[in-house]
Amino acid sequence: MRMSERAALAALHCLDPERAHGLSLMALRLGLTPAPGPFTNPRLATELSGMRLPNPIGLAAGFDKNAQCLPALMRSGFGWLEVGAATPHPQPGNPKPRLFRLTEDRAAINRFGFNNHGMTAIGERLATRPQGVPVGLNLGANKTSTDRAADFSDVLAQCGPYVDFATVNVSSPNTEKLRDLQGAVALRGLLTGVMEIRNTLPNPIPIFLKIAPDLTPDDLAQIAEVAVSAGLSGIIATNTTLARDGLQSPHAAQTGGLSGAPLFEKSTRILARLSALTDGKIPLIGVGGISTADQAYAKIRAGASAVQLYTAMVYHGLRIATDIAKDLDALLQRDGYATLNDAVGTRRSGWL
Repeated sequence: MRMSERAALAALHCLDPERAHGLSLMALRLGLTPAPGPFTNPRLATELSGMRLPNPIGLAAGFDKNAQCLPALMRSGFGWLEVGAATPHPQPGNPKPRLFRLTEDRAAINRFGFNNHGMTAIGERLATRPQGVPVGLNLGANKTSTDRAADFSDVLAQCGPYVDFATVNVSSPNTEKLRDLQGAVALRGLLTGVMEIRNTLPNPIPIFLKIAPDLTPDDLAQIAEVAVSAGLSGIIATNTTLARDGLQSPHAAQTGGLSGAPLFEKSTRILARLSALTDGKIPLIGVGGISTADQAYAKIRAGASAVQLYTAMVYHGLRIATDIAKDLDALLQRDGYATLNDAVGTRRSGWL
């Protein structure tokens, strides 16, 4: 990391975390951030559910909630991007403060509650986005909705024509009872509606499902069966956790979802179990605690075809995507893999 970037990160860490996040987005819109483009070569280039990724390092949903920074993010080094979550109607989210840095733990806790501008405004921005790396939208439900399952379909109908994939997010812990939709019966009904809308789109895009790390083995088995039978294109494992094991930060007791370094092991074990359950029937995306190429590589060898990160940028800056992609390429070369796909799942048993 360059000295100027290190100084900028230090300055941001002197501010309230949500204000720092807002300034980071402003810097992107103003073109004040690194723009190397995605690092790629034949070894790193990845196909994910029909999408061609220049590299497998993706930006997770939540950073650019309202799709306001796509031109800059497309040049930031990520191989693919996910924006949102978007809900049918705009909503302010939960009261502030709702974002906390856990510096001692290289982590964060958020309880945003799907704050966003709503599907109409977000859809308009997506409709005019530049072409480049694949861009997807995280689908959410309004807090006050009387039919949350229908909300996911409504957002997909509005925004689906303008994205390369969409993610059904039933795993955020910050909207009351949203995780109840991960139950087999509720999830099957929700996904049936979403897939019906997907099949009406001019280009029927891949649909992913994002799951929580706080699932029992039986829950996970049921979700895997429903996801495969529903014809989903992938599963993202995992969202943030409600667990607080071993944290050192004074913010550890804050309510909300924990992300960052403490999530790595838990989310990777869920990923490996999911890989064993699905046995190649559906691609998996590994998320949770990635801040180095070694950790991205561990997710891939546990069963992920691609990965996403977000919280690591708080501590390492935007250049982390390029750094991880380059170092991951070196690891693949070291171990004799001609393509990233050759490494997928090769160390799964070590996480079971």
